[in-house]
Amino acid sequence: MYVVFAVAVVLIVVLLLLLDRVLKAVRQGHRRRDAAIRLTAAAASAQAQARRQAAVADARDALTTVLPAIQKEERGPRHVA
Repeated sequence: MYVVFAVAVVLIVVLLLLLDRVLKAVRQGHRRRDAAIRLTAAAASAQAQARRQAAVADARDALTTVLPAIQKEERGPRHVA
C-alpha cells in the first residue's frame, strides 16, 4: 500500500515538473514572438527613416546644382579707388 502511495507521489511530482517545463517553454515562445514583432517594426521604422534622409539629401543636392552655394573669393575683398 505504501509503495503505491510513494509511486503516485513521485508520478505527481514528475508530472508537475513536466508541466512547469512546458509552461516555461510556451512563455518563452510568446516572448520570442513578441520580440520578433517589435524587431520587425523597428527595422521598418529605421528603413523609412533612411529613405526620408536619402530623399532630403537628394533634394539638397538637387537644390545646390540649380543654385550653387556662394563661395568665398580667393583674392579677398575688392577695393574701389
